[in-house]
Amino acid sequence: MNMTDPVADMLTRIRNGVRARLPKVDVPSSKLNVEIARILKDEGYVANYKLPEDAKQGVLRVFLKYGPGMERVITDLQRVSRPGCRIYCGKNEIPRVYGGLGINILSTSRGLMTGRSAAREGVGGEILCNVW
Repeated sequence: MNMTDPVADMLTRIRNGVRARLPKVDVPSSKLNVEIARILKDEGYVANYKLPEDAKQGVLRVFLKYGPGMERVITDLQRVSRPGCRIYCGKNEIPRVYGGLGINILSTSRGLMTGRSAAREGVGGEILCNVW
């Protein structure tokens, strides 16, 4: 399987998993994907994530999160910067997602962080994705 955009693949698997009301999805593991999972967990969009020790190398298990009546916590995930078209923003032009209800994940010189943290830290970077 030729993977030109592992991040888009991860977002799609999570999006499809949430729409199918799955309890968890397995995505190929990479440092970047683990960091994205960490931010999604910190921001309350996924219940948890772990790297199963028993599993073969390279699987990241993301536990999806739903409301009390199985409402989706994640409405959608949107890839912004793609390998074919990178999207960068300066520290003063970080866009708001869904009127401030969503988050964007930026890859900055200080690692991955949400747009809000990046604005607070005064760094810009590549906008990887939007989540709401």
